[in-house]
Amino acid sequence: MLLRLNERGVSVDIKEVRSVAREKMKGYCRVCPVCNGVACAGEVPGMGGSLTGSTFKSNVEDLSKVKLRLKTIHNAKVPNLKFDFFNTELDFPVIAAPITGSAFNMGGALTEREYIDSAVNGSISSGTIAMIGDSADLTMYDDGLEVLKAVGGKGVAIIKPRENSHVIENIKKAESANLIAAGMDIDGAGLVTMALKGQPVGPKTVEELKEIVSSTKLPFILKGIMTVEEAELAVEIGAKAIVVSNHGGRILDHVESSARALLEISKAVKGKIMILADGGIRSGVDVFKMLALGADAVLIGRPIIIGAFGGYKEGVSLVLNNMKNELYQAMILTGSKDLTSIDTSKISIQW
Repeated sequence: MLLRLNERGVSVDIKEVRSVAREKMKGYCRVCPVCNGVACAGEVPGMGGSLTGSTFKSNVEDLSKVKLRLKTIHNAKVPNLKFDFFNTELDFPVIAAPITGSAFNMGGALTEREYIDSAVNGSISSGTIAMIGDSADLTMYDDGLEVLKAVGGKGVAIIKPRENSHVIENIKKAESANLIAAGMDIDGAGLVTMALKGQPVGPKTVEELKEIVSSTKLPFILKGIMTVEEAELAVEIGAKAIVVSNHGGRILDHVESSARALLEISKAVKGKIMILADGGIRSGVDVFKMLALGADAVLIGRPIIIGAFGGYKEGVSLVLNNMKNELYQAMILTGSKDLTSIDTSKISIQW
């Protein structure tokens, strides 16, 4: 059993982390045995999916229909999980997703600063990094930058699709903090929480995106790409990475799952741009599936929240280390010696 001491000196394991998180997020997240969007459908703000929760549920359901091909006659005995993220070497291809809004989405048992500190430092202690997010509360972005400054800029800032002048201003702040990269969750254009707080966000034109990309020397990441057409536009505007994502099913009901979109998108732009993906990833085996479908690396959201609320940065580290170990085991048992060895030949897709 994996055991750690959290920052308050309490010994925790993953079951204990989940139990504590369930208590702290009561009324906002049930920390279900399977985090599949069924119990929390329509709970936005909160941790659920939009309206019927169909998109959130599809993310999990479709990923469960991807099966690994067990192989044990090979020489992939010590797999290499290393991932080069814009000249920063990560121990494994998993990054904590940009999440803000502890007070209105998670119940507020952790302050925004406590959550960000847990995500950033828990990720670094596991050999990877975290992204920070933007929010209707303008102070949350600055809180995230302050935490990343304290770790030497080892992270990424993702900004909401506000007016270009505001986006560029926030990118300049990311540059000043010496971050690895910056980007925009363009799918945040329809977020209910932004609308409720009177923060104007919306879609972007190609010209607007070109202006944003050209304003910075940081690698620019466009998060919320769900079609081949928009993946190709991301390449055209000069973005260095995309995130295949439907925002965890939180912005539009009845959207295709990230896994299905990823398979099609990767066929079109693999090698032209870094491909990240999120949506329904709950284990290292799920990470493997997304890599096999064409992702270069993945983002993790809800499991990071549970880790933070259940055990602060040690809880986050525990969640990530479990995923790392599960991915390592999956690579051994599929004959995958490194990340480039993981492709569709290692899976069976049962859609």
